[in-house]
Amino acid sequence: MWYAALMRFIRRRLVLAVIFLLSLTYCLINLLGHGGPLSIDSDYIEIKREQPIIWQNFSNDQDCRNSVQGKVLIVDDRGFVCQRTDLQSTGCCDLDAVGSKLHSCETCNLSGCCTTYEYCVSCCLNPDKKELLEQVIEKASGRQKAVFASVKDHFELCLAKCRTDSHSVQHENKYRDPKSKHCYGLTEAHESQREVIESNNLA
Repeated sequence: MWYAALMRFIRRRLVLAVIFLLSLTYCLINLLGHGGPLSIDSDYIEIKREQPIIWQNFSNDQDCRNSVQGKVLIVDDRGFVCQRTDLQSTGCCDLDAVGSKLHSCETCNLSGCCTTYEYCVSCCLNPDKKELLEQVIEKASGRQKAVFASVKDHFELCLAKCRTDSHSVQHENKYRDPKSKHCYGLTEAHESQREVIESNNLA
């Protein structure tokens, strides 16, 4: 009788040990076998927009969203850039202020990169840039693809695109162009990043 009880005890321990080892092996294979879940390349993940981007001009008689963080300049969702001191309680730039400019590409170069974030957003909000921005969205990859899939309208797209991203740097720690680092146009990864991307794809 004691022999049968001992065998049951051993079988239970053995079964539990086998289940534990199989579970541990499964976890290790999933974590290490394909680069782990934290290294998934988002180029291979299909990211779909739930709704199309709203392309529109905003009227002058409503509250505005704006870029918020600028110490000196602010850009509102209509495309006006103004001094922070000329920002109205509605969140809109004061159109009567001397420095207020609509769709200003000041500090921007021909390739669509700007020295100042607010001018980048303002220039990007020009309706003439819609076709270019559609190309930007179409050619987006990696993290940019995920970010662009979450934006709701033209203003949010320009805010996101003009922030410095991986295509604005080389070797991940140095700006490709320290002056014009805010880009609304088409940008490509620096060759130092392309090498890293290619080596990851080959692994």
